[in-house]
Amino acid sequence: MKRTTLFLDPDLLRRAQAAARARGVSFARVVREALLSYLAPADGAAIPSLPSVAGRFASGRSDTSERVDDLLWRDPHG
Repeated sequence: MKRTTLFLDPDLLRRAQAAARARGVSFARVVREALLSYLAPADGAAIPSLPSVAGRFASGRSDTSERVDDLLWRDPHG
């Protein structure tokens, strides 16, 4: 997967975050699923699925998506 930036109005952001919390999934997953649904072929062809490992692991933390930059870019030996 590749990281990207979205600009959302505050109401849409709140609604998407609330949907993620209600489903117990990440905000990123809600966005990916919404895009897949929106971009689905009109002829009913199958929608590409997420990688089989998506969502299979739990860190035990609920703030991982908010801390992604810190987690990915910090010095692991520091």
